[in-house]
Amino acid sequence: MTTTTQELAIAATGLRKSYGGKTVLDGIDIRVPAGTVFSLLGPNGAGKTTAVNILSTLLSADGGQARIAGHDLVAEAQAVRAAIGVTGQFSAVDGLITGEENMLLMADLHHLSKHEGRRVAGGLLERFDLVEAAKKPAATYSGGMKRRLDIAMTLVGDPRIIFLDEPTTGLDPRSRHNMWQIIRELVTGGVTVFLTTQYLEEADQLADRIGVLNGGKLVAEGSAEELKRLIPGGHVRLRFSDPVAYQSAASALREASRDDEALTLQIPSDGSQRELRAILDWLDAAGVEADELSVHTPDLDDVFFALTGSGPVLAQSARSSQSTEKETAR
Repeated sequence: MTTTTQELAIAATGLRKSYGGKTVLDGIDIRVPAGTVFSLLGPNGAGKTTAVNILSTLLSADGGQARIAGHDLVAEAQAVRAAIGVTGQFSAVDGLITGEENMLLMADLHHLSKHEGRRVAGGLLERFDLVEAAKKPAATYSGGMKRRLDIAMTLVGDPRIIFLDEPTTGLDPRSRHNMWQIIRELVTGGVTVFLTTQYLEEADQLADRIGVLNGGKLVAEGSAEELKRLIPGGHVRLRFSDPVAYQSAASALREASRDDEALTLQIPSDGSQRELRAILDWLDAAGVEADELSVHTPDLDDVFFALTGSGPVLAQSARSSQSTEKETAR
């Protein structure tokens, strides 16, 4: 079924932006269905933050058009702002006042009554596990606590769409995983999330669809699994314990790489369901039983480096560039 404009939280076409003689966005199209996570990946300086700033009305595009939450980005900018929340790379938290005072200040900016502001602030402080720290100056908060407070402040206006621009930069692994859980809960509640990140694992874990931005263009877009299948190097490995079965399989599968010592065969494959079914059907028809079938696909590190030509700029990624291994015992 084709997704219509009405079902899209974000629908952008031909977005362009240049600074001086440098083109940052060169006519990119972005479509994000409501209630999903879209992640924008790219090297440093690729234009990820520029895209966020344009789509959140903080910056004017040089060309193109967009609708956010059904509203025209330019003609209905105020309605767009009312429907969205934005958390940037750098915290908007005021460290000189308490967490609670930060929340109440945000409630005032959204023109909530004093009673309603305290109700909303209290509920969000509880939701983000900040009640005990609410009366303390935000400057005393850890990095993870400041990030939670930042997102809590963003939610005061009950936005339908949230732009998270590298929300976990600088956080330790535990705080990063806590933030992932918060993002999952937001989406479960119907919120649409537009995420930029330096962590490939983050996009792999969270995003329904991923766009790779390079040289001002979206050079690829799809689910994590779809993107991984774009890169060569995937294969299916068959392991046998019976030498006779191994020799029978090796004789028939002449394109497979052999490891006679380990009794394993490696068959080039994109890991698609169609190819796996063909291999399984062949084994059944030949009466050959493999003790183990393993599917190996490139990971997002491989995809990113192949599509952008970048070196390991995402050194803090928790993923290595080794193949992801998904094993299904046969």
